[in-house]
Amino acid sequence: MFRTNTAALISHSLCHKHVQLVHVRTKKTHWSSIKKRIHPKDKALEHFDDFYGSVYGRRWRSIRLALLSPHKYIAVVNNFGDSEKVSQQLEWLGAMNVRKVVEAHLLKAKESTNEKNIHELDKKLKKLLLTDDNKSDTKKENVEYVEKASLHESLLEAEHDESRLIDPEANSNIGGLYQFIPATELHGKSDWIPESQHYQYYEENSDFPINILNEESPLNIPSHLQVFTFDRGDFTPFPHPKTGPTKVSGYYLMDGGSILPVFALDLKLGDRVLDMCSAPGGKALATLQTLLPESLVCNDIQESRIKKIHNVMSEYISDYQSWGSRLMFTQMNARSINEPDVYNKILVDVPCTNDRHSLENNENNMFKPTRAKERLQLPEIQADILKSALMNIAVGGTVVYSTCSLSPIQNDGVVKMALKKIWEETNHQIIVKDLTNQFRPLKSLYSFSKGLKFGQMVMPFLPLNYGPLYLCKLVRVK
Repeated sequence: MFRTNTAALISHSLCHKHVQLVHVRTKKTHWSSIKKRIHPKDKALEHFDDFYGSVYGRRWRSIRLALLSPHKYIAVVNNFGDSEKVSQQLEWLGAMNVRKVVEAHLLKAKESTNEKNIHELDKKLKKLLLTDDNKSDTKKENVEYVEKASLHESLLEAEHDESRLIDPEANSNIGGLYQFIPATELHGKSDWIPESQHYQYYEENSDFPINILNEESPLNIPSHLQVFTFDRGDFTPFPHPKTGPTKVSGYYLMDGGSILPVFALDLKLGDRVLDMCSAPGGKALATLQTLLPESLVCNDIQESRIKKIHNVMSEYISDYQSWGSRLMFTQMNARSINEPDVYNKILVDVPCTNDRHSLENNENNMFKPTRAKERLQLPEIQADILKSALMNIAVGGTVVYSTCSLSPIQNDGVVKMALKKIWEETNHQIIVKDLTNQFRPLKSLYSFSKGLKFGQMVMPFLPLNYGPLYLCKLVRVK
C-alpha cells in the first residue's frame, strides 16, 4: 500500500490482484485549490471588462493594459525638511517640476496670443490702406513700407485688444458617460443580483437647472508646492525618500492624478479647509505643503483611518501635534457633518471602488463577496457626502469632489444627484466650474478623457500611467 502525490489511496492485493481507488480531500491551502480559487481582484477585472468595456468601447483595451501595468508616481517635496536640497536632487534624477511645465505652457500661450493679435492688426491696417480710393504716391509708399517692415516697433505703444482670445470649444462637454446605464446583472457567488435596481435614484432628466461655467482664471500652482514627475514614457522609479536633519522624509510619493484636486481647490492665504474623507492623508499633506491654509481639518469615519493620517503627518511634520487649531483631526460621518459656513474650501475625496487598487490587491478589496452590498450602495453614500459638503461650504467657497474610479455612475452621476438634492431641499445656488481650459497646460503630463459633462478625468494610459482620477469643482454663489 502506498500514497501518491495526487491524494488518491491505492490498495493493491497481490493474491486477488484487486485495485481500489479512494479519493482524499485536499486542503484549502493546497496549490490545486489556490489555483481554482476566484480572488476579489479577478472578480473586479471581470466586472470592469463587462461594465467599462461597454462604456469605453475600443478604448477599454488600452485603459485595461495601463491599469494592469505599474503606474507612475509624483513626488511632493516636504517643505518641513530640507526642501531646496531635495528639489535639486530630484532634478538631477531627471524629474521635472510640474509648476515650471505649467508656467512654460502659459508663457507660450500668451506669446502665441500676442502674435495673433499683432497679425490681426497688421491685416486690418493693410486692408484699410489698400482700400483707400484716393491713394496718393505717399500712401503707396506707406503700403510698400508696411508690407516690407515689421509692425512690432510701431505697436509697442499701441493699445492692444486683450479680449481677442481664442474661444473655447463650443459644446465640448455635451453628452458623455453620465448617460450610461450600468450592467444589468452583478455576477454573484451563487445568484444573480440585478445591479440596475440599486441605481434607480439616478436617471437622465432635465427638471432642474445646472449652471456650468468655464473657469477663466489660469492654473495657479502655489509657489511653495513643489511637485516633481518624470516625462511622458519615462518610468524611472523615484528612490525611497530619505530623512534629513529634521528627521522627516524628504518627499511624499502619490499617484499623479491625486494632486489635481489640490490644484483645483485654488488655495489662497488664510483659507479654512476641510478634508472630509482624509485617510490616508496624502492630499491633506499636499494641502499643508502650500503653506497657505489658516486651518485644515482632517476628518474620517473610523479610528483606524484617523491613525493612518497621523502616521503620514508624523513622518513628514515633526511637531504637527503642537499646531493647535491650524491642524485638527475629527472622527465623524461625513454624511452628517453640520458646520455651515465654517469652511471656504472643502475636499470631498469619497470612498469608491478604487479601480487600480481593486485590480492589484485582494486585501481590503471592494469586490470581496462580503462587500457586495457596500459596493452597490456606494453612489448613494457618495452623493450624500457631496451634498453634505455643499450644505456646509460658505458662500463663495469651493468644493472639489473626487474619486479614483472610472465609473460614470460614481463620477458625473453622483455630482448630478447631489446637485438635484441641493436644488430640491435648499436655496443654495451652486455653479459647476468647467476646468477644461484651466487644465490645458497639463495635457503633456496627463491623459484627460473627453465627453464628461461636469468633471475632468485622468485616464490610465501607458506612456502617462496615472489615475484613474475624476474630479469636479463646484462653487457656492448664494
